[in-house]
Amino acid sequence: MNIQSRPEVQAITPYVLGKKVEEVQKEYGLSPIRKLSENENVYGCSPKVKEFLSSNLDQLHLYPDGLASSLAEIVSDYLHVLPTNLVFGNGSDEVIRILVKTYINPSDEAVMADITFPRYKSNILIEGGKPVIVPVINGTHHLDGMLEAITEKTKMVFLCNPNNPTGTIVGKEELESFLRKIPSQVLVIIDEAYYEYVTSADYLQTVPLLNEFPNFIILRTFSKIYGLASLRIGYGIMHEEIVTELRKVKDVFNVNQMAQIAAEISIKDEDHLNDCRVRNDIERKYLESEFEKLGLTFFPSQSNFVMVDCQCLADEMTTYVLKEGIMVRSGSLLGVPNMIRYTIGTKEDNELFLSLLQQNLMTKGEILNGHTT
Repeated sequence: MNIQSRPEVQAITPYVLGKKVEEVQKEYGLSPIRKLSENENVYGCSPKVKEFLSSNLDQLHLYPDGLASSLAEIVSDYLHVLPTNLVFGNGSDEVIRILVKTYINPSDEAVMADITFPRYKSNILIEGGKPVIVPVINGTHHLDGMLEAITEKTKMVFLCNPNNPTGTIVGKEELESFLRKIPSQVLVIIDEAYYEYVTSADYLQTVPLLNEFPNFIILRTFSKIYGLASLRIGYGIMHEEIVTELRKVKDVFNVNQMAQIAAEISIKDEDHLNDCRVRNDIERKYLESEFEKLGLTFFPSQSNFVMVDCQCLADEMTTYVLKEGIMVRSGSLLGVPNMIRYTIGTKEDNELFLSLLQQNLMTKGEILNGHTT
């Protein structure tokens, strides 16, 4: 083909999507399939959302509210910010894209971790910017290294907390100190997609700092604990002046009306959110305890997934468990080829996964009666 895309686009590797459940069922002749590869909420969305969606389909011919005004009022009350501090997107991914399109010029730099959400890097590259990559330490952002990487060309700093794919968090004192050292002309974007899963007391509550740091942006989503991944809705919390600029760039009707109303219902259903958080925390602690018994190392997680060293090539383990009906994410796609990212499932899911993990290790002669050999 003679039509060439821009050089910036040609240099980008497309985001690697996991296989569809139907594809795996057909390939391996399996049913059911446990999809534990994309960090989705295994307990689903609020039952109240399902009830609404099943009986309110008579407005699909109308355009949605381009400002998500009703949802903005509800989220602003929930977070104790102004509605004018909020921008909604087709997932928080879109808010990232809008931010980059709005602020990144060719040759501008953006600092980020090496093992983190890959869409930071790809969006910077698309706009002709330069990603400046700082290696994580034990799966956690190296904040001192990120500070050292900031130059006069730096326009943005990305920090995913809890970090995807490692699930780790930065301690609150360390993070607040980091924020205070960032030059005021640099945008600091903290992606808190997994915020609601955090149970650690050593986690910085960032929203109260917005008034102190006008260059500070917080990203959250309804895709994770709220279970609305298929409806695609997330948001950013930021200074009003940044919101004004982003609204010039975003698509007018970027969030569909069903997603907006589902998000309103979800944020009000605190019982469902708390139930999901508690059940996830119980299963997270169970998994980590069992990993320790098997002698496996893992990153301490504050999210709904855990990254564990499977003591073999992750692609091998991914295929091994897939044949038994469990879909997980290989670390080979994430920069850690001996680790897999496992979405924390139900008790039944996790018991099956652990039994497969142990079987594979025993086959390789690496454990015997629960002890490393």
